Amino acid sequence: MEKPLWPEQSRGSGGSDSRQVAERVRAVAAPIARALALELVDVECAGQGSRTVLRVFIDKPGGVSVSDCEQVHLSLGHALDVEDPVPHAYTLEVSSPGLDRPLKRREDYQRVIGKSVRLKFTQPLDGQWRLVGRLQEIDDQGVVLALPPVQARQRAPAAVGPTVRIDWKTIAEARLEIEF
Repeated sequence: MEKPLWPEQSRGSGGSDSRQVAERVRAVAAPIARALALELVDVECAGQGSRTVLRVFIDKPGGVSVSDCEQVHLSLGHALDVEDPVPHAYTLEVSSPGLDRPLKRREDYQRVIGKSVRLKFTQPLDGQWRLVGRLQEIDDQGVVLALPPVQARQRAPAAVGPTVRIDWKTIAEARLEIEF
């Protein structure tokens, strides 16, 4: 089972019960996605009681089709009826993670090396809470971003340059930046 780099980043309403339900659904959904040659990107559990919504995000090279979502929805729906991770009525949604997908696992970052990403920090980095740059590399300590010329000039003189290293623990949220 794949874990987010930072546990507090798990999608959902934030409650312990929601996280537990999401993990149980993830355990059921992962083998189904693999069997259909898809990647399980994330599972979100939001809402309470009969207004609970289970959101399952899938992906594959070249993108996800409506048919892919239908296959996962049908197969997962039957499997969840058997496993019964939610003790009440809920809505199941299956979709792609979208163009500005969140980056949570090392594999997510690896997949987008060379692309533009938007990072939000847990504390300001040289006075900035956010940076956008092209992801150059990842390792056990963090990521290296190539900054656009404007952002490189705004950084403190000691850090001026085309790239900046950012520790994993500093990253609160990361998303693929939409480029046109």
